[in-house]
Formats: sequence, C-alpha cells, structure tokens
Amino acid sequence: MIEINMLSLILMLVLSVGVISLMVSRKFNISYIPLFILFGILIGPILGWINRALAHELFYYVRVFGLVIILFTEGHNLSWKLLKKNFGTIAVLDTAGLLVTAIIAAVVFSYIFNVPFLVGFLFGAIIGATDPATLIPLFRQYRVEQDIETTIVTESIFNDPLGIVLTSVAIALLVPQAPSAKFLESIASYISLYPAAVIFFIYELMVSIIAGVILGIVGYWIIKKSDITGLPEIEIFTLALALGGFLLGEYIHASGYLVATVTGIVLGNHKIFFRKDDPRTVKRIMRAISKEVHFNESLATIATIFIFTLLGASISTGVITSNLGKGVAIALSVILVARPIAALPILKWWSPREYLFIAFEGPRGIVPAALASLPLAIGLNYHNTRLIGWGELILSATVVTVLVSVVVETLWLPFLRDRLLIGETASDRVSKSELLKEKTIKRLEDIESMLGRKG
Repeated sequence: MIEINMLSLILMLVLSVGVISLMVSRKFNISYIPLFILFGILIGPILGWINRALAHELFYYVRVFGLVIILFTEGHNLSWKLLKKNFGTIAVLDTAGLLVTAIIAAVVFSYIFNVPFLVGFLFGAIIGATDPATLIPLFRQYRVEQDIETTIVTESIFNDPLGIVLTSVAIALLVPQAPSAKFLESIASYISLYPAAVIFFIYELMVSIIAGVILGIVGYWIIKKSDITGLPEIEIFTLALALGGFLLGEYIHASGYLVATVTGIVLGNHKIFFRKDDPRTVKRIMRAISKEVHFNESLATIATIFIFTLLGASISTGVITSNLGKGVAIALSVILVARPIAALPILKWWSPREYLFIAFEGPRGIVPAALASLPLAIGLNYHNTRLIGWGELILSATVVTVLVSVVVETLWLPFLRDRLLIGETASDRVSKSELLKEKTIKRLEDIESMLGRKG
C-alpha cells in the first residue's frame, strides 16, 4: 500500500511539473506535452524523486481514468456533421491504414533486430494506434481547420480499441494460451483465427457504438427529466456517466473508451439527435452540458499532466539506452514512412497539403505505452525465454518510438500548420482574414434584413 506522505509528494511533484511545463510552453510557444514527459524523466529515473515502479503502478490507473475523461470530453466537441462528412477518411485510416502501418513497422522491426516477422507484427500492432491524449490538448493549443482536427482526433479515438484488437490477434498467433487472447481464441474455436479476428474487430466497433448511443440517450433523458442541471450535480452525473460507459464497454468485451466517446458525441450533438424537443428544454440542457464540459475540460487537463508526467517517471533509462539507435531508426520509419504510406488513400478526399499534414500528425502515446510491456510479461508468466528476449526488444523500441513521435510531432505541428494549412506568406493570411471578415459582415447584414422584414 502507498503511504499517504509518499502519495502526497507524488501529487505535489506532478502538479508542480504541470504548472512549470504550462508556463514554459506559453513563454516559448512550444507544446507542453513533451515537457511533461521530459520533466517526468527528470524527477523519476534521473533524480529519483519518484520511485519508477511506483510511478508505473500509478500510471496504470491514471491512464484509464484520464483517457476516459479526455475522450468523453472531446466527444462533446466532435461535430456530427463533420464526422459524417469525413467518414471515408476516418474509416480508411482506422482499417487499412492501421494494418498497413503495423505491417511496415513489422518489416522494419524484424529486419533491424533480426527476429521472425510475427514478432515484428506484434510490435507493429502495439505501435499502430495514434494517441488522442496527445492530439486533443495539442489541437486546443494550436488551432487547425475543424475538418482536419475532427478527422485526426476521431481516427485516434477509434484506432485505440482497434489497435488493441490487432495486438490480441498478434498475441494469439504467437502465444495462443495468453489471457489477453482468450476471448479471441474462444471465437476462433468455431472458425479459423483470421475470420475470428475480423468478427472480433466488427464486434468491438459495433457493440461499442451501440452501447455508447444507448447510454447517451439515457443520459440525455435523465438530464431532461430530472433537476440535475445545476452545479455541481450535472458535473457529478456526467462524470459517473463517462466512467459507467467505460465499465459497460469492458463488461461486454467491447471498448470502454469508445463507449465513453460515443456517449459524449451524443450529448454534445443533442440539438441534432433530439431536435424535436421544445426550444426551452434545448436551451436548458445546452446550458447544463456547457457547464459539465467546462468542468471536464479542467479534469482532462489535469489528467493529461498526470498521464505524461508519470509516463516519463516510469520509464527505465536502461531500456531506452540499450537499443537507442535502433529504436530511433524504427521510430523514424514509423513517422516518415509507415504513416505517410498508410495515409495515401485519403488523397481521394484531401489536397496534397492537407494529406501531408494528416500523414505527419499521428503521434503514438498511451495505448502503445500501456501495451509495451505485455509481451515481456507474457514471456515471464509462461517462462518462455525466447518471448522474454523478444519482449525486451519490443519494450525498448516501443518506448523510444512513443517518445520520439510525441516530441517530434508535437514540436513540428505549428510549422506544418503554418506551411501546409494556413499558407506560406503573410499576404495569403491577410487575404483570407479579409475574406472571412467580408463574409461575416454580409451574414450579419442578411440577418438584420431578415429581422427587419419580420418586424
């Protein structure tokens, strides 16, 4: 059991790191997420102020609670219209894109470490998912076009559970008796493994969405019918709803994270889904939901601080340094080769510049970090010396890939945004601003004219 004084010290250190990182970020206009990780490494493995094993234990719990809050909150901000508009891109990136990324990463990993392809595929599956916990606060700090933000964030939200499914398939191929492959193996007992993986994939996706929609409808109905729209009742209720969604998803062998996200989408787009309600009810619920979103955004910021600071504090410097050169080579191949190739089909819907921005903004984060030690743990559990050796390689390469991708892709985002999305010259930005101003004035004049006719 953790001592109270030790826990208080950790809380104080992590929150202090958060404040300092945010101040440095604002001062120098850089992303604060790499700062959380770097300060976490400083107070953890370097200075030893936080015990690494304890930090890892706390990270295990914080990542779940924090990610649920982050995803539930961001679900409110995802526009249903934009989701429908960009469905093709999101679907391609989360299916073919995820698989292509895993295969390319597998080939590179197998070649660099001279291991069987299946071992490389396990690494590719673990590293395949992009990270919403990195992207969501990043896009709040550096605003980009809403179409692109919605696409990249939604892709990362959906590919987390799908990346876990792909990892389960890879583990089932290597170690069929492993607990994490049990549910998939139970399906495969009736059919072969690969069709079972497809069914498992579809099950996770569909059941999670259905559960999230039902929970969102129930939550909306409770808010509508009961008197919990004031402070702090609405915040407490929606927090319980988010965590309940996660638990429901895990209980039915679906994705708890995806359930919580879809619940947030339903509540955030209630004006579209429940358009038949009278205007008074809509306004009352809108005020209540805006209150809980503000509260949950504060929680999400705190969760982001704890997730990435504890991730840094739990990293073993030995794991990083043992295969640093090879790990960096693999990380760069994921960032510069696998992701852009996997994203090529979206050129059907996006301009070359927009494609490049989406292709170069896919940082790896919480899910790969959480899964990194799984092969090693399975090897130790089954006393499989070959899997233990492979697990150590996977662990080191995953940690380095997560660190490199988070640091590089958060630091170059403002540059990519300015060069690829906003435009290359100041005159372009001025002309866009003037055009937007003219459109706004014209819209206001139309509204005034309409009101005058009604009067």
